[in-house]
Amino acid sequence: MDIVNVLQTPPIFFRLFIKLALSLFNLTISVTYKTVPQRRSQATYDVHPRTGFFPPRPLPVLQGEYAIWEKALRDANGNLSLAEDASEEALVKRAFGDQWRTNIASWPVLDTTSLHADIRNSQRAHMVLAWLVNFYVHSMPRPEGTPAVVPKSLAVPLVEISRHLGFAPVLTFADTVLWNWELIDPSLPLSIDNMRFVNLFSGTEDERNFYYASAKAELHGVEILRIINDYTTLPHVADLTSITKVAKDLNRLSGVVDTISEVIQSVRPLCDPHVFYWDIRPWFEGSDAKGPTEPGWIYEGVDPAEKLDLSGPSAGQSSVMHALDIFLDIDHTLRQKRYPAPSPENKRADHGFMQRMRRYMPGKHQEYLNVLAAAPHPIREIARSTPTLREPYDMAVSALKRLRDSHIRIACLYIVTMSRSTPGARAGCPASAMIDRLQAARASGKGPVRGTGGNELSVLLKAGRDATRRAMLKPN
Repeated sequence: MDIVNVLQTPPIFFRLFIKLALSLFNLTISVTYKTVPQRRSQATYDVHPRTGFFPPRPLPVLQGEYAIWEKALRDANGNLSLAEDASEEALVKRAFGDQWRTNIASWPVLDTTSLHADIRNSQRAHMVLAWLVNFYVHSMPRPEGTPAVVPKSLAVPLVEISRHLGFAPVLTFADTVLWNWELIDPSLPLSIDNMRFVNLFSGTEDERNFYYASAKAELHGVEILRIINDYTTLPHVADLTSITKVAKDLNRLSGVVDTISEVIQSVRPLCDPHVFYWDIRPWFEGSDAKGPTEPGWIYEGVDPAEKLDLSGPSAGQSSVMHALDIFLDIDHTLRQKRYPAPSPENKRADHGFMQRMRRYMPGKHQEYLNVLAAAPHPIREIARSTPTLREPYDMAVSALKRLRDSHIRIACLYIVTMSRSTPGARAGCPASAMIDRLQAARASGKGPVRGTGGNELSVLLKAGRDATRRAMLKPN
């Protein structure tokens, strides 16, 4: 017998060898050699390689006719008090607040079109107007059960600039953290040690430290964005070199997420829970913060038929955390069958919350997340099919679950526990009206502790934590 003629030709033999080798990883040739389509750079989505979702430089101060907005915001800092605050210090500020709001209501309605050509000017306009709206609404005394009317001098340009930027016409995480800073030393780049938060509702260092903790977490998140970008731009995802890199990056990702958990916990000695709950948090509340049955806000001069997103700023609006959820394929909607099955409390949660929170992110960041969600080769599916990636993937998911456990503990301390306290535990906090409303809610049995956007907080956070756990390939 002629052995040479019996053997497969070299090309066929080589293909069979490759196929056999890949079968060890339970992968197919089609997955191995499917390349990632051409993608636009992260800069297209206003994502900076060094600062992530932060702009690399502070937003420029508005000039010309828009300077009245800037001046009003400067004047508001330190000079306004919550309408429900009956402390001596707050009462002293009432006359200034009345005049400040009267001036704003008398302003002309400015057209924002000239700002649209520059994204940084547009972002600055959104930030300034959104802060003015919350200062205006929450410093304005009004009868219980009546809606807050935002004057057209603020409402119309805020809605206009928000349409241009593609996100909610209200105060957001971007306005309070991503855009609300200046450089301590303008000759140096942005870093957590070289940024100073400018606008504060309460004027307290506790509020400033709260923003610092959020900013520090976001800046650590830049490394998460690099890891995600490296994965989504791999030319192949299943060759040995790529698998080795992905495993190392998943291990690195676990470390970054654990560091963010530590940052979240580090806020405790820097921001007093009483100060946060009674002095700071009320300023954040949006139109629906008191629940669906309470009167919200009316934007004067805006078509009342137009549905506006008017919840307050929330950590749920962090684009970094959404990017991480998409990358690891965390199913907050409960659409995928995963183990363990959702609990009755999980099913009761607001499954559309995370998706809705994206409408409170700048439009370009939303685009980035949409592109990321549509990317080929989801990491969870690759890890499921590749034994060497299963443990690194599960470690990354476990780190994210630990982060959400940390968030629950902080939320419990700063919101749930404090909701059962009284402002009198700290001198100068907002007083009787707030206590009466909380006590009435508890007595009626209709008063769950809500986030600034009106969601039942503990149910929502636990559902997010449990959805993360269900992403693990080997449930624990």
